[in-house]
Amino acid sequence: MIGQSIKRLEDAPLLKGQGRFVDDLHLPGMLEATFVRSSHAHARIDGIDATAARALEGVHAVYTLADLAPRLTSEQLPVGWPSATMRQMARPNVLAKDEVSYVGEPIAVVIATNRYVAEDAATLVEISYESLPAVSDCRNAIGQDAAKVRLGIKDNVLATFTKEYGNCDAAFAGAAKVFGLSLAQHKGCGHPIETRGVIAQYDPQQEALIVWSSTQVPHLLKQMLVELFGLDEQHIQVAAPDVGGGFGPKFICYPEEAVIAAASRELQRPIKWIEDRREHFVSTVQERDQFWDVEIAVDAGAKILGIRGKMIHDHGAFNALAINVPENAVANIPSVYVVPNFKMEVTVVLTNKVPVSAVRGAGHPQGTFVVERLLDLVAKRLDLDPAEVRRRNLIPAEGMPYRVPLPTRDGGFITYDSGNYPECLAKALEAADYEGFPARQASARAQGRYIGIGMANFVKGTGRGPYESATVRIGSSGKVLVYTGATAQGQGTKTALAQICASALGVDVNNVSVIAGNTASIPLGFGAFASRQIVTAGSSVHQAAVAVREKALKAASHLLEASDKDLEIEGDRVHVKGVPNLSVTLADVARALAGAPGFPMMRGVDPGLESTVNFAPERMLYCNGTHVAEVEVDIETGEVKILGYVVVNDSGRIINPMIVEGQLCGGVMHGIGNALFEWMGYDENAQPLTTTFAEYLLPTIDIAPNIKILHQESLSTLNPLGVKGVGESGTTPAPAALAAAVENALQPFKVQISEVPMFPPRLVELIKASTTEPSSRR
Repeated sequence: MIGQSIKRLEDAPLLKGQGRFVDDLHLPGMLEATFVRSSHAHARIDGIDATAARALEGVHAVYTLADLAPRLTSEQLPVGWPSATMRQMARPNVLAKDEVSYVGEPIAVVIATNRYVAEDAATLVEISYESLPAVSDCRNAIGQDAAKVRLGIKDNVLATFTKEYGNCDAAFAGAAKVFGLSLAQHKGCGHPIETRGVIAQYDPQQEALIVWSSTQVPHLLKQMLVELFGLDEQHIQVAAPDVGGGFGPKFICYPEEAVIAAASRELQRPIKWIEDRREHFVSTVQERDQFWDVEIAVDAGAKILGIRGKMIHDHGAFNALAINVPENAVANIPSVYVVPNFKMEVTVVLTNKVPVSAVRGAGHPQGTFVVERLLDLVAKRLDLDPAEVRRRNLIPAEGMPYRVPLPTRDGGFITYDSGNYPECLAKALEAADYEGFPARQASARAQGRYIGIGMANFVKGTGRGPYESATVRIGSSGKVLVYTGATAQGQGTKTALAQICASALGVDVNNVSVIAGNTASIPLGFGAFASRQIVTAGSSVHQAAVAVREKALKAASHLLEASDKDLEIEGDRVHVKGVPNLSVTLADVARALAGAPGFPMMRGVDPGLESTVNFAPERMLYCNGTHVAEVEVDIETGEVKILGYVVVNDSGRIINPMIVEGQLCGGVMHGIGNALFEWMGYDENAQPLTTTFAEYLLPTIDIAPNIKILHQESLSTLNPLGVKGVGESGTTPAPAALAAAVENALQPFKVQISEVPMFPPRLVELIKASTTEPSSRR
């Protein structure tokens, strides 16, 4: 089954409208909730009056933090993965208490018979505010004179850190050329089709709390609720039903999940909350702005001697989940290139905006953008082909495994396990007809058209640990069941895990059912993030299935009175090799291993036909690839049309090519949105400007290019399948490749692209303003 593009097993019910998303769940006596949110970016709360709201017919309760706090162990949510570089924790409150720090921060919750009544009641909650100065631009948030994002903090700096190795000062002092850039990168929201949602049901008889959430991390959400409510693990269950997209923002454990669970405990009724789209704009975590001042030092042959610089990162009002986005951005700058010396100083700043966390790529697209823009600058200044500059600096295939002397969060160092970066570049250039492009460009310019070509290489860490769980079990029905802490948000996870299980067991893939994302099914797990599940959960499923196969053959050898070495599994039966009729079913084997009252078990075989594995990767694995984009820019309107797009991707062994290609195409479209369209805007007072899809633009099918995908398979030696992740591969290099292509198209106007997204008005402005090339630093 490995390597086959079988149809996704989870699609049939979805295509028939039989999916079960959070909002499809209806429980007897269920109430509905809505949140009262701050309309101020920064203000002191002087009072909350919910009298009129509570009096409205159909309203069952209005809760503030003061109402819920007595039943909580803390008024603040725990923050995952705290870093030693953090100068303050900036933990978000369960509900705002004395102060609000961003527009959309939840202050109170209204529980009513239905959402309509709850919404009406929310408008009746009167909140007395004292407006306070707000910080919108992270560059203006630094310094003692800056307005404070929250009362009582010393300053707005959340963390400072420096990532470095080698001797940058010496490298730059002895360099033949030094070139510099100032870059501004913006990345917006996740915007899955399904927004967030949660249902909580508390059973007072069992003292049990069940939570259904559109989350990427059910086990981590359970852990938060256990900590927040002080309950035993056995009293809380969290399940993720069908989830309509995650993309990173659903990796966070949110105040709303805690509040709905707490309200259900108070009212002892099931309660549902479904986020509307405007709430998603102002309350779900986003990525945001990064501002870079960077330099690259090269020798006379354009070989990199060092990269250094500074970056300011906008982290929003609270620390939703550590500082992984700026850390990843910096760590990804060396990328696939030999960079002997490196130094980057980072300041992570709080602002009065929605908290920041990962959105598909988690900082890796930003780091890739920095190094690829620097290499394009080197090519331009030294009058070299951009592809040639990259060829001279790529890590050679014989250099694998290759260690970058930058530490990872797990205490090791970034080590690329396998790959052939020069071959990926060569394949992509050939597929894009790079050699023929100058003729195409000359012909287009003769017609008054401006076309350009750009490329970007990338590397992306995948398979992040510490582990993922899987139990493979065959019961008396003969059905193969796979239970895992992995979760599915439309990636084809269940199909891929079923293929792995079927391949290892030798059974029909249609006889395998995968149960994912339910803490009642398996006690341990981490879920979906960092392109990790095919490595961690896939390896766990493989090893567990191998163990079940060995046990089934051993048990069947007793039943068939044959050596287990002479047996094989095919379909739903175990038979003697070459004698298909001499067989028993897997159901027979499972029943025999289940035992019978008063009868002895088989000698040398433990009861039950199952195995549990928690595969823990030794370290992260790194997928890589090359993207080449060809575009046309309308110099009158600034519109960018993508004429062609080539992807060469190496994610190790491919389990299902169709699923991999779907992930790559979706990722490229996400990257196109980041490069050309998506902007989560705020004014100078930190008021959001883009709260509907009328102002916040997403790429649509009419601008989708024909994406040519080529696969390369450099097997990883760090897991039994040789696989690497793919979920973020399409997004990571896309903005850099498109920026290079647009800049190449506008070469006659000496335009330099140093920011994304590249809006049409901004491109027109650059065309009109840029008449001379920026001067070199040397």
